[in-house]
Amino acid sequence: MVKHPRSLPLVIFLLVLAITILGVFSIERGERQRDQAMMGRTALALSSALERRASVNSSYLRAGAALFSMQNGVSVGIFRRFVSEMRFDSDYRGAEGLGWAPVVEPGQAAAFDQQLQALYGTDINLHPAPGSGSRTKIVPVFYLEPETARNRRALGFDMYSESVRRAAIDAAEEGQRPTASGPITLVQEGSATDAGFIVYMPVFSSAGGRTTLKGFIYSPYNAPGFLASATEQVDLNGMGAALYDDNRGKRRLLAEIAGPGKGEARVIQHFSIAYRPMTLVITSSRDGSLSLLSMITLLFGLAVASLLMIVSRLLTQQALEDQRALDWFAEQNSIRNSLTRELNHRVKNTLANVLSIATLTRRRATTLDEYADGLDGRIRALSATHDLLTQSEWGTTPVAAVARAELAPYAQGMDGTLETSGPDVELAPNDALSLGLALHELATNASKYGALSQAGGKVSITWETTEDGLARIDWVESGGPSVPRERSRGFGTDLIEKIVAHELRHPVNLVFAPEGVRCTLLVPVRQPSQFAIRARS
Repeated sequence: MVKHPRSLPLVIFLLVLAITILGVFSIERGERQRDQAMMGRTALALSSALERRASVNSSYLRAGAALFSMQNGVSVGIFRRFVSEMRFDSDYRGAEGLGWAPVVEPGQAAAFDQQLQALYGTDINLHPAPGSGSRTKIVPVFYLEPETARNRRALGFDMYSESVRRAAIDAAEEGQRPTASGPITLVQEGSATDAGFIVYMPVFSSAGGRTTLKGFIYSPYNAPGFLASATEQVDLNGMGAALYDDNRGKRRLLAEIAGPGKGEARVIQHFSIAYRPMTLVITSSRDGSLSLLSMITLLFGLAVASLLMIVSRLLTQQALEDQRALDWFAEQNSIRNSLTRELNHRVKNTLANVLSIATLTRRRATTLDEYADGLDGRIRALSATHDLLTQSEWGTTPVAAVARAELAPYAQGMDGTLETSGPDVELAPNDALSLGLALHELATNASKYGALSQAGGKVSITWETTEDGLARIDWVESGGPSVPRERSRGFGTDLIEKIVAHELRHPVNLVFAPEGVRCTLLVPVRQPSQFAIRARS
């Protein structure tokens, strides 16, 4: 979490999303398989229902053909009695009716037209009128039950005049079995264009050992009505159904029931009606969208993935904050340890300096007062420099500040003159302490015996930086008493030449010239990174 605070929540989100998508894919595959199975069952059930209705129709036609073949003629009474006994209104659903079409010779067309008008009125006649020539026979509609306004449109129509019907009539005569026609528009439709078909059954008579074709008993079908009648027994469950004539591989639409969806999945079922190849196509009720279960799964997965991403993001942020806190505590602990070590080191250094000062002061003092005064002044010098270091938080301290602090007691109330000049140079804490001790000893000596002990005396302190990273500090006295050639070596000389030179790690050039004392100190100019506590930690 700490190493990858941004990528980890994204990885968790993508992982849960991938699992969700895989689940949706599995659900959709199961739904497609279930939908395919339902379409297969529906296609089989619906085609069976259509075949049963057509089979019942064929049975009625065969029964009628057997009955009419034994009659000398098919009268209107015999035909209507046959239709009523077949219970057409309740058992013959899906067909337009049951009809009789005799075979009429072209020369008998006028007599047949008179029979039509005598039976149905002058508004019914043979149509289309037989022309001179090509027609070898006429197969007009003579009876069609039930006798409705719709069916009356077909009375007198010569079915043999139209090519599709003629092909079916010839096929039925040749095969002597119920035969369905190809797609046609029934005369009953009037101006409508619904597709339909007709099933013909030939009726033969035998007399004197001779078989003669008397006519055809037939049933016309409106294809949408025929398909809709079968769906009364089979629930489509929102699926679409289409009935096609499929003769000789040429598929032509007869009827269609569109489903509410626009699914592309489909099942094709082949069957036949009165020896005519048919194809039933069932289309899925589903469109291209996801199922309800898939949508719920997807939304739930997205919600869970988003929640986990947010939670993981919060956890990673908390982990980062905890890590930052631990790092801060570790840093503070390191700083505390470093401060403790540094304080211990500096206290030891200071105590060593104090001990050295006390020891050397005791050796050079002749009286207790002299010892106390010398020790007091030198410790005060250390204290003044310590104050500067405390103000700078033990960072770098300017040379000018050290000079002002050590010479402040001599700047007023003295006969001599003090001058300081030089660039801005910063010194490390220990180096500033050593410089402060050296300046204190030089100023004390000047105030007692040198340039600051009489009027007209002058002390000049100048400093500059050298090319090798050192600060050169020059103390020059002038205008004071002449320095004797023979003089005893004091504590200040030992302090400057031994202790200060040792601390600064460079020799100190101290000259007692007759015109005045001169002293040159070389102090390292170090970068803060070399001694800062935080940098070392």
